[in-house]
Amino acid sequence: MSMEMTAWNSIYHAMHAHEDQRPFSLPVLRRIASFARPHARHLGWFLALSVVTAALTVVSPLLAGRVVNAITGGGALEPVLFLAGLIALVALLEAVLGLVVRRLSAGIGEGLILDLRTTVYDHVQRMPVAFFTRTCTGALVSRLNNDVIGAQRAFSDVLSGVVGNLVTLLLTLAVMLTLSWQIALLALVLLPLFVVPARRMGARLARIERERTVHNAAMGTQMTERFSAPGATLVKLFGRPERESAEFARRADRVRDIGVRTAMVQEVFFVALTLVSVLALALVYGLGGFYALSGRLDAGTVVSMGMLLTRLYAPLTALASARVEVMSALVSFSRVFEVLDLRPLVRESRDATTVPPGPVSVEFDQVDFAYPTADKVSLASLEEVSTLDTAEHRQVLHGVSFRVEPGRTVALVGSSGAGKSTIAQLVPRLYDVDAGAVRLGGVDVRELTFDSVRATLGMVTQDGHLFHESIRANLLLARPEAGEEELWEVLRRARVDALVSSLPQGLDTVVGERGYRFSGGERQRLTIARLLLAAPEVVILDEATSALDSTSEAAVQAALAEALRGRTALVIAHRLSTVRAADAILVVEDGRIVERGTHTELLARDGRYAELYRTQFASGDTEPATAFGP
Repeated sequence: MSMEMTAWNSIYHAMHAHEDQRPFSLPVLRRIASFARPHARHLGWFLALSVVTAALTVVSPLLAGRVVNAITGGGALEPVLFLAGLIALVALLEAVLGLVVRRLSAGIGEGLILDLRTTVYDHVQRMPVAFFTRTCTGALVSRLNNDVIGAQRAFSDVLSGVVGNLVTLLLTLAVMLTLSWQIALLALVLLPLFVVPARRMGARLARIERERTVHNAAMGTQMTERFSAPGATLVKLFGRPERESAEFARRADRVRDIGVRTAMVQEVFFVALTLVSVLALALVYGLGGFYALSGRLDAGTVVSMGMLLTRLYAPLTALASARVEVMSALVSFSRVFEVLDLRPLVRESRDATTVPPGPVSVEFDQVDFAYPTADKVSLASLEEVSTLDTAEHRQVLHGVSFRVEPGRTVALVGSSGAGKSTIAQLVPRLYDVDAGAVRLGGVDVRELTFDSVRATLGMVTQDGHLFHESIRANLLLARPEAGEEELWEVLRRARVDALVSSLPQGLDTVVGERGYRFSGGERQRLTIARLLLAAPEVVILDEATSALDSTSEAAVQAALAEALRGRTALVIAHRLSTVRAADAILVVEDGRIVERGTHTELLARDGRYAELYRTQFASGDTEPATAFGP
């Protein structure tokens, strides 16, 4: 590699290095080694061939010097042709080894990326819902992309670069000292003129690059928020597009200015570096020519020294910036390990069992619960704040006890923030209780396998979330092995088959981000179809119709009645008219069950439920066409 190319690499890595220079302990290094262990054999070959390739870079200048001596000595042609053939052979060998080393490097690097990404992805999937409610999605995705790739560089680039450059440096310096220690010392004296500008310019470009990164991130955030369906709607309604455009243009203009500054700084450095390189070669050839004319060196040695000069400065410059590159790669590992060190609060027991066969009951037994604090579920860097919120969360549930018998429906009603949705989230173990127990089929959910809980329980939430995939893919999330007939059957039972059949691509229609190509009622019926395909024993409905108009609500209620038939159900509803036929209604206030009974009993009691009922219907609510219940 030429001196200029090496300096450019140094600048690039300085520009993109992490500012964080935290210390690293042996346990961290051992964890890094654990990821490298599966690639140990390939890594060994990679390092060995890197050393051989580095050694070959010194051979060509020596052979070139021999060729010059053979020509100026006026000897036979055969030695010149032989040496030329050796130079060609060395070049061919370098090329072949370069390809092999690159293949090994790519295999190790991409393999490490695969290992790290899958490990982090699997770990994140086990995190509680509280983790995702606090975490900035962009920061988390960055850990799976930028930091994982940065960690990969520790093996594929930094390690081989340090080993190869060190071998090249030692061999080159030894040969140069052997050929002419005077010229070698002169080359070392000029080294600061080559290394110092690269380091200083790299630091300056790093500051410029960080500023550009900030503005690019701001533009990316603006585009992500404004280009989503809800964001675009909000801008059209309230955002004043002219102001949005002006703000984006201001940031883009700043990025343009930074780009011009970066180009000029790089060009100035390149010109200065070229001058330093030419000056160094001029001094070497000047001193070497003097020695050659005085008979102290031959012409071939002067040529060899000139060629070896590039082999000396290039690795020295690279090694001068190696510490920054190593620290940058290690910081990336550390940031990945930060995520892996967050222990999921909800974990499967080692001796976990399955839900007992047969009809399944749901039971809450003196349940207390408070949402976990930030330090237990999140990182400041993932929330993009300097420090985590240390405030203790208030207790949400206080001694909640009730039982839903198999095949029966129990409804939870009450004021907003009373704790109804929290109760629903404890059944599928989105969180674990602080005290008491939640049981499925008489078994504490903490003693059940995750797969068993998922197979037993289905949930429909208020937002009816769908992935940006086809209708088929969204349905098959519940049961991947389901056939075509089964898909159309659940669509029919969810009262949405006519809609899907009318679409040009049918089941293969892409639903759009979060399903926004469909209305709220249509999205909700698709999620109900997905629930029907899963065929769970227990169903939880969390405000499944609260955001729908009367027409959509009637259609969704009909689909829900199908979904609840013969199943144990826990229904949370804002509209009290939708739960009047439930087997039991529980009124929740301030995390406590303050009333329980049937619709008729609670109205006759004239308590909190009757108050909510009168208030709601005084505001204009009407009875729906269909209500939950058997």
